[in-house]
Formats: sequence, C-alpha cells, structure tokens
Amino acid sequence: MRQDLRVAVYARVSSEQQAGESTIASQLAALETRVAADGLALPPEHGFADDGYSGATLVRPALERLRDFAASGGLDRVYVHSPDRLARRYAYQVLLVDELRRAGVEIVFLNRQIGASPEDDLLLQVQGMVAEYERAKILERSRRGKRHAARRGSVNVLGGAPYGYRYAGKHDGGGVARYEVVEEQARVVRQVFDWVGRDRASIGEVCRRLRQQGRPTSHGKLAWDRTTVWAMLRNPTYVGEAAFGKTRAGPRPARPRPVRGGSEQPRRAHGLYDVPPAEWISVPVPRLVEPALFDAVREQLAENRRRSRQSARGARYLLQGLVVCATCGYAYYGKAISLRSAKGRRRDYAYYRCCGSDAYRFGGQRACTNAQVRTDRLDEAVWHEVERLLRDPARIATEHERRLADAQRHGVDAPDLAGAEAQLAKLRRGLGRLIDSYAEGLIERAEFEPRVAGLRQRIGGWETQIRAMRDEVALRTTLSLVIGQLEDFARRVHDRVAEVDWRARRDLIRMLVKRVEIDRDDVNVVFRIDPAPPPPGPRSAGEGNILQGCGRRGFPLTRQCVPPRTR
Repeated sequence: MRQDLRVAVYARVSSEQQAGESTIASQLAALETRVAADGLALPPEHGFADDGYSGATLVRPALERLRDFAASGGLDRVYVHSPDRLARRYAYQVLLVDELRRAGVEIVFLNRQIGASPEDDLLLQVQGMVAEYERAKILERSRRGKRHAARRGSVNVLGGAPYGYRYAGKHDGGGVARYEVVEEQARVVRQVFDWVGRDRASIGEVCRRLRQQGRPTSHGKLAWDRTTVWAMLRNPTYVGEAAFGKTRAGPRPARPRPVRGGSEQPRRAHGLYDVPPAEWISVPVPRLVEPALFDAVREQLAENRRRSRQSARGARYLLQGLVVCATCGYAYYGKAISLRSAKGRRRDYAYYRCCGSDAYRFGGQRACTNAQVRTDRLDEAVWHEVERLLRDPARIATEHERRLADAQRHGVDAPDLAGAEAQLAKLRRGLGRLIDSYAEGLIERAEFEPRVAGLRQRIGGWETQIRAMRDEVALRTTLSLVIGQLEDFARRVHDRVAEVDWRARRDLIRMLVKRVEIDRDDVNVVFRIDPAPPPPGPRSAGEGNILQGCGRRGFPLTRQCVPPRTR
C-alpha cells in the first residue's frame, strides 16, 4: 500500500443529543484507528465532522468543505464509518460516491469493503435503499407508537416539562414517567394567571412585575421575554391537559436571511408546522390553574389582541420590518414618543430604535449602543432613493455593466465559455493519461508527483474561472429580465410617482428595497437588485449610485448633507 496517500475522514451524527453524547467522537476515533492501521498519516485539518446535521440533506458545512477539497485535487482517499453516515437517501449516496470517484478519490467504509466491480456498486446501492427504507419504517413506527402511548395517557411521550413542573423519567419514577410540581415555580405560574385573568394586566406588565420581584426564569435569568409569558398563558398543561402532537414536520421553509448568530446552513432538512388544537392528544398531568381562570385568561388575551394598535391600524411605519442594525444585527422597530418625552407638544414623528439598545430585553444591560433615528427623516431618505430608481431604472443596468467592464479590465483576459470548457476537458484528459502512465510504470514517482500537482492546480484554476463565467452569464440574463420589467413598470408610474399615497409608497418600497442598514455613521439602502461588488481601488466622483448610503452626519436625515456612500 502506498504510504504517501492524502487521506481524510468524514463523520456525522443526526441530532444535537448525539452530538452532546460524543457519538461523533467515537466515529472519529474509529476512523483514525483505521487510518493508522493502514499505515497512513492523517493531518488534523483533514478531519471533517458534521455535528447534529441530518443525513437527509446535502447542505452540511463539513460535507461541503470535503467536496470542495476533493474537487480541487487535494485528496486521494476518504474514510467514512458507513454509507448512511455519508447520506441517508440512496440517491444522495450514489451522487456523492460518483462525484468523489470522478475526482479520483477512493472511498473506504469501515463496515464493508467497496471496490470497482458492478457487484460492489450493486451492494452499495442495495445497502443505501435498505437504509432509507429502514429510516422511513423506524420513523413511522415511532410516530404511531408515540400517538398510541399518548392516547393511553403516558407522559413518556412528552419529554421535557414546562415551567412549574419537573419531568421525572421512568428510571426516577418507578418505571413510569410523570410530571412533578415544583412548588416555587408553581406559585409564579398561578400569580401570572391571576395578574392577567383577574387584574387584566398586559403581557408587558407581567414581565415587568416578574422582573421587579426578582423571579428567575427556568434558565435562571431575571429578564422574562414576552413570548415566553404568552406561551405560558396559552399552555393547556397548566389545567391538567398536556398536549401531544402540537407540531408536525414538513418541508423546510425558505428564510429571507439566517437567524442572528446562527448558521447559514440549517441543521435540519425539514421545518416544523403548527397542528390545529382539535388534532392534539391530551395527556393528564397535575393541575396548577383552575379551568375557569384559564378560560378568563384566554378571553383577556383575545381582547388584548383586538385592542392591539397594530391589528386595528395595520402597519404604522413606512419601513416597518426592513430596518436592521449594522452594528449588532438586531432589527429596528418603531417607537412612538410618549407624552412625557414630548413635553406636552404634538409630535408628528416617531423613532426607529434598535432592539439591542433595550436593556430590559437583556437583563438590564444593553447589547447595542447604536442611536435611534427619526422616522420622518429616514422615511423621506429611503423614498427619495426609490423615487430616483423609478424615474431612471436604466442606471442600474448602466452601473452593472460598468462594474463588469472594470472587473474585466482589472483581471486577465478570459476566453469565451466554450473555449474555457474545452481547455478544462483537455487538461483532465492529460491528467488521466499521466495517471495511466504512472500506473503502467512508464514514469517515475519523482517525475509524476510534481507534474500531477501542477496539472491539478491548473485544473482548479480553470474550474474557478468557468464557474465565474457561468455566474456572469446567468447574472446578465437575470439582470436583463429584471431591468426590462422594472423599466416597463417605471414607465407606467413615472407621472404619478410623486402623487402616490402612504400605503402605495410602502408597497413600492417593500417590492424594491431588500433592507435598510443603520450603522453608527451611515445609513445604507440595499435594493433587491444586488449588483456585483466593485473592483478594488479608489472610486471616482459620481460613482456608486445603486446601493445608496446616506451618511447620518450629512443627509437631511439628521443634520447636513454629504455625498452618499456605496456599500
């Protein structure tokens, strides 16, 4: 066996629980042992592990890096514990195995041998289909078993307990799981229901009272979140009827942007959806609140919802839902001026305020010090940019073409796409002939290694260039379609754009603006038509009119004017 093979290992576990139980570590240990037994060296950076990512999706961070690494020619062999660790679905297994083989990478599974014969391929395919079938069968059997246990009143299917209870597993409860009442927390739960059902307090007032009394949450924090209290007041567990089956799994919904602080690649291949209460299964547990009080709270919440200003008046702010903080990543919200702050004078404006600057949300300590912005000034600034776009949509196409031309001037002269693909195919054929020559003993190892490394480097460069060229072609096609639609729309509204009412302005802004970013010194309006980034170097006057940024120190937004900044 060759001792100079470049090897890597890949491991995966499906759930956060498995990741926490060091199941991934046991896989890596077994893989490293096998690599050492084969007499090979494993660099630390060649260990790829996906902790808590489902095998039913290909979008996994470590797998993405492994595939890119293999495609660049930096790998000869990869060790995987079993085919279902590579992917759960048969089609995904075939795709990955074929992709790695075409990149010249050998795959070694610990629980079986894999070769190049049709019988080996058939065995792998059968194993993949069986694994997919077994997974579906286990999931369906588990679902039906849990529903049957819930109908019999078993608490085992409920898992963790809500605030006010402690979940005692079957090992602690004499073979039967149960909810045990935590008296100190139970008193807090009853107090919260009394405040809302009898005192008619709002959820915000409940959070303030809990904080003033120093009542900690289940995680030991003193800051109570409104959504936590709202969920508590609607939870039927507190009247002795814990609900099973409140959600169901379905296709993963599209997200406009990653969750703050979260990964761009979701760990799960599915999403959770609410199930109508009529389909819930009730499991009897100890009661903390009387049904009459629970019904009174439900009626009070419904009344609060009817009286909500947002429900009665609709959207109150022109940029509602679009403004984000460029400093901390939290959203901005509209905040009206109180009578005390207005000092008795009528104010026709409010403020956009960063959620991170609210100390009560973070236990009394601000997460962000970014300043608030007057709504009238920011609204006018953003509408001014949208109006300019509607009056002259061709400037987006002009600026985009200019940036593409600049990027090409700053880079190397690239051939057309067909020529680049032909050159790449030629290099790949040359690499194949070189490998065949080495395998037949026509060239020595000392000559083979530098030549194959050079070829793989050139192939990687051409692949990168071809991807960029394909992206450019797709971007030009998309841009021409979008610009054509935008120009047609602009012609129809050109003469009336200055006369549109508030609601029409809001609809136009939400259609064209992706987000409004507020930084410490700048406000950037980011349109949904996202052009290519400008080439490096200084910018001349008059450039940068697509993603307009209004300096807070220089726009009518606050004080005086300065030129806009391109993001």
